[in-house]
Amino acid sequence: MQLPVDTFEALQRLPGLRHAFLCRAPGLDVRMDRDAALARLASIHAAARRDLGFPIHPFATAKQVHGNHIAILRHPVTPGTQEAPAADGLMTNVPGLSLGIYVADCCAIYLVDPVRRAIALLHSGRQGTQLAIATRAVQAMAREYGSSPAHLVAQLSPCIRPPHYEVDFAAEIFRQLKSAGVPQVTDSGANTAADLHRYYSYRIEKGRTGRLLALLMLQ
Repeated sequence: MQLPVDTFEALQRLPGLRHAFLCRAPGLDVRMDRDAALARLASIHAAARRDLGFPIHPFATAKQVHGNHIAILRHPVTPGTQEAPAADGLMTNVPGLSLGIYVADCCAIYLVDPVRRAIALLHSGRQGTQLAIATRAVQAMAREYGSSPAHLVAQLSPCIRPPHYEVDFAAEIFRQLKSAGVPQVTDSGANTAADLHRYYSYRIEKGRTGRLLALLMLQ
């Protein structure tokens, strides 16, 4: 199965970085709960990761509880896949460690420090945005890696937007990152709820749908 993939120009310009946003699997029935849908998508996502040059392992994901905790990964994850408990963000400076965040209307935020060679990948919906996970990530990268906000590059993934949702949390994420001192913030602008041929939408599909997968790795 050929899986559609989004990439982002702002991240493509950065050397030594690999990223992708895996879209809807054509023709695959995922009208089920999250865990069952992810199980059905697992082999498709693994094949796409391999084809895009991401290692199958080490691979790190997060439990994603709509909070603002960010797990710091200081060592390669081996063997298999590690899921950070009670976390909605992952950050690392370990080359070859692939980070993954699942979304279906929420926003995946890519954060890259090309100077200190560090990255973060965040899950931010309405609650995560209210809890300012993006701001916390900028602060955490400064503490952990000495990252200057002025050097960070931020990219917002496709997510749900008005008129399909009552809150424009993508605009608030953009504002928070700018307020935190990040000059390079790019929003994809794509609305997951408006294009069910390419994306999954939790709201439009009433919770019984698949998940899109954001990927980020230092080479």
